[in-house]
Amino acid sequence: MLVLVLEKYLKGGQLQAGANLRTIRRHLGISTREVEKYSRQIAKAESSAKFYISNAWLSQIEGTGSVPGVQKLFSLSVIYRVNFVELLYLFGIDLERIGLHQLEIRLPNTHPAKLEVYNEDRTTTFLVRLHEAFKVDKTALVSRIVKLWGELPISFIRHLDMKNSEYGYIGLRDYTMDPLVPPGSFVQIDDQVREVLRTSSWRTELERPIYFVKIPGGYACAWCELKRNQLTLVPHPLSRSRLRHFAYARDAEILGRVTGIAMRIVRPEKQASDVSLRSPKPS
Repeated sequence: MLVLVLEKYLKGGQLQAGANLRTIRRHLGISTREVEKYSRQIAKAESSAKFYISNAWLSQIEGTGSVPGVQKLFSLSVIYRVNFVELLYLFGIDLERIGLHQLEIRLPNTHPAKLEVYNEDRTTTFLVRLHEAFKVDKTALVSRIVKLWGELPISFIRHLDMKNSEYGYIGLRDYTMDPLVPPGSFVQIDDQVREVLRTSSWRTELERPIYFVKIPGGYACAWCELKRNQLTLVPHPLSRSRLRHFAYARDAEILGRVTGIAMRIVRPEKQASDVSLRSPKPS
């Protein structure tokens, strides 16, 4: 039933949101005065009058679609048995877009990145089946190799992998591993690997383990060397960054080994300069 309400909201805006609240209430078979009575109970338990919903206030919300405060929305969520996140969505606030905006707003310092799921009942489009002819050793367009797309619950997708993985974001001012891991990249972290591997038998820089490290005042992503109690963060030689030394365990902690990287190939400033080169000069 709530899904239909949300679909109506998308067409009707805030005024329709108020009407949809009325629809939910009537579907439950309760009056505005009963909502008032129940909200008084919640306000008493929470020791705050902000959770109280008067009969007149609810009638106004249902008639005008005004946006309620968070405490009153909390009470409506309790009384109407509706997920709080869905009530926010009803009034035009989609918490799932937080992650999208976080991707767009890039911070200067490296930090862990949390991939939050605010409503696990929501669905998203996800590949369900690949074409039988697809071969993993060949490069191909995703649109050509996917046989079936389907709607799956977000709660299902978040458990596909992810085997206790954590995620980190490389700050725009962090050039430690550039160009192997450029600023603005997202990295997947295996938090089960918290020790520096004591070997130097890797053949290429791609085989050499990269670690996500908590350091004083923030985080870093780098190759690591451990000698006695000193942890050295080793930058990529092309980055022109310096070695950094920390007291292991006391000042620096290995949070895990980087196992995957998502990054831009063309950086925004480079893309802008390319466009300017292609654009004709004004006469």
